[in-house]
Amino acid sequence: MPKNSKAVKRELDDDVTESVKDLLSNEDACDDSFKKSSLIVNNHEGERKECDVEEGGSDGEEEERPAWNSKLQYILAQVGFSVGLGNVWRFPYLCQKNGGGAYLVPYLILLILIGIPLFFLELAVGQRIRRGSIGVWNYISPRLGGIGFASCVVCFFVALYYNVIISWSLFYFSQSFQQPLPWHECPLIKNKTSTYVVPECEKSSATTYYWYREALDISDNISVGGGLNWKMTVCLLVAWSIVCLAMIKGIQSSGKVMYFSSLFPYVVLICFLVRALLLKGSVDGIRHMFTPKLEIMLEAKVWREAATQVFFALGLGFGGVIAFSSYNKRDNNCHFDAVLVSFINFFTSVLATLVVFAVLGFKANIMNSKCVALNTNKIVSLLGNGIEPGLIPHHINLTHVSQVSAEDYKQMIDVIKKVKEGQFHTLGLESCSIEEELNKVHAVQGTGLAFIAFTEAMTHFPASPFWSVMFFLMLVNLGLGSMFGTIEGILTPLVDTFKVRKEFLTVGCCALAFSIGLLFVQRSGNYYVAMFDDYSATLPLLIVVVLENVAIAWVYGIDKFFEDLKDMLGFTPYRFYYYMWKYITPILLLVLLCASFIQLSMTPPSYSAWIQEEAKEQTLNFPPWGIVVCISLVVMAIMPVPVVFGLRYFNIIDDSPSGLSTVSYKKGRIIKETARPGEDDDTSLIQGKSPSEQPSPMPGNSIYRKQSGSGGPDADTAPNGRYGIGYLMADMPDMPESDL
Repeated sequence: MPKNSKAVKRELDDDVTESVKDLLSNEDACDDSFKKSSLIVNNHEGERKECDVEEGGSDGEEEERPAWNSKLQYILAQVGFSVGLGNVWRFPYLCQKNGGGAYLVPYLILLILIGIPLFFLELAVGQRIRRGSIGVWNYISPRLGGIGFASCVVCFFVALYYNVIISWSLFYFSQSFQQPLPWHECPLIKNKTSTYVVPECEKSSATTYYWYREALDISDNISVGGGLNWKMTVCLLVAWSIVCLAMIKGIQSSGKVMYFSSLFPYVVLICFLVRALLLKGSVDGIRHMFTPKLEIMLEAKVWREAATQVFFALGLGFGGVIAFSSYNKRDNNCHFDAVLVSFINFFTSVLATLVVFAVLGFKANIMNSKCVALNTNKIVSLLGNGIEPGLIPHHINLTHVSQVSAEDYKQMIDVIKKVKEGQFHTLGLESCSIEEELNKVHAVQGTGLAFIAFTEAMTHFPASPFWSVMFFLMLVNLGLGSMFGTIEGILTPLVDTFKVRKEFLTVGCCALAFSIGLLFVQRSGNYYVAMFDDYSATLPLLIVVVLENVAIAWVYGIDKFFEDLKDMLGFTPYRFYYYMWKYITPILLLVLLCASFIQLSMTPPSYSAWIQEEAKEQTLNFPPWGIVVCISLVVMAIMPVPVVFGLRYFNIIDDSPSGLSTVSYKKGRIIKETARPGEDDDTSLIQGKSPSEQPSPMPGNSIYRKQSGSGGPDADTAPNGRYGIGYLMADMPDMPESDL
């Protein structure tokens, strides 16, 4: 655009109409990857110059936007972002808690009603406008430009604690190269007279003790910081270094890493499933998972939790989906991508659930066998002293306690219960049951499932170090795939908006995040992870996605958006999406938002603390300063939305914060064009000259775009350079100017 602000006037025969299609028909339209076109420049001396230009302007004078090397690389990036740790340790827990196999029904229904439409919407706007979240929502409506900034803030909050979880996985991965595994049994304390088990470990379990004491060295409450845990500090530094190196070249570097980080977890999950199915008791675990409890489906809580899981499983609202799709070809079939990635995500969750239930079924079988052996010994000791020998079925041989099966034990217990009905509780016998063991191990989720229950199960595997290495390497890869999308949701909008070097921004962002992340690797750090997980993302992301949906369907206009999709995809999307985006999905999102808000407001902010003396978890309320921090996280994440809206509504700031040019149109005439000093001139870009070599455009200059296959040189549209130009119609004076 011209360096000095000048009025450019041009008579038009008709009113100027616009849509995303109009505004973007010029931007990057000459890229061979999408659509080839020619620019014809009429200068004031009457000369005509025609040139084919590629994306960005003149013959590479301005840097082209990066693009994915292949469609497979892009799909793997989206899959890696959407498939994360929640698929392994959140979905199985919800499945077990909410009716087993019956939970899949509400999940699938809500995936179709909420997940796929919103995922398709984010893919479409990112691919069409080819900007990050800030540029996209500025473009749709400058007053709603705060949506993009809110997405960046949420991404930063999530990245802070999500990389801490990756660092935990890295620590366990590094400790897995030992035989036996260090969490295989409780440590012993030796003194001059005796040797005894560490009391904290004896009261809990070996894996629980290792997690809370050896790995986290956790304090008793959030108010006791306890200093840095140096082991986790080193692991966090390694985690952020990996992210920085993978992201420093943008999608050119992260895209290649995706081949491993996205595919390796599937290799591990399939290997785990095959191995687990060969273990005794795995079928019991899978049967427990798929036994449907249909009555639970009538509870509203099940549908709310299913909707929340769908929402977060696809990474909606973070900006990562928009950022990745912005590097796509504009004629890419993003509808196919939305359906494909959504169902890959769903089947990954089911696969992970099969693996988890199969492995924990094996563990439950082992624990049940121990229970049977222990209680059979009790029965033997009580024979003739509380239990008559005649109560023992004749086919059961108590001389070999280890040979008593779970079925034999159940028969004995049933007989003893029937005869000693009033005195049974005094005998101290337990009714050992695999179902009870499965319900017990599945009472944990998240870190408890991955670092306690699952690690304990793997200690019983043959060649347990190998499986431990594979499992935690899988967790690292799942976490990194999601981290790449989260960081891309921060970097792409900032690079597009402020035109900073991506390398410098990446290093600065990772260094800042590591510095703040030291909060999470002190002894009380686990409590801060829980705080950020509960309060920094849930409500803010729901609000962001509601606003995204409303911005497209009601502010920009669903009919206009459908026309843009038809132009981009080459076909009109199913009418199903029209009604989903305009009515159904916003209503469902608002219901989910209200339900989440009510749940958070009715439940006092609390966390689960590990009490060392008692060796058990205890729910504690956050102190007053902790409640302030919880509320501040929500407020800070959402604050950009009302701030940007207010500043632009009252015209306190220019309507083009990105510093890119805008053009105001009135009936048949451009009235002015403004630009910041230092912006490139359109004409100089076209003619391949630097701005300093090119004189300011004269009013007589005109630029016509001749589209291949269009109505010839007379079928011209408004001029445009690297960035989009906003239009304001005289007969629609209240319409805000767009800016790109």
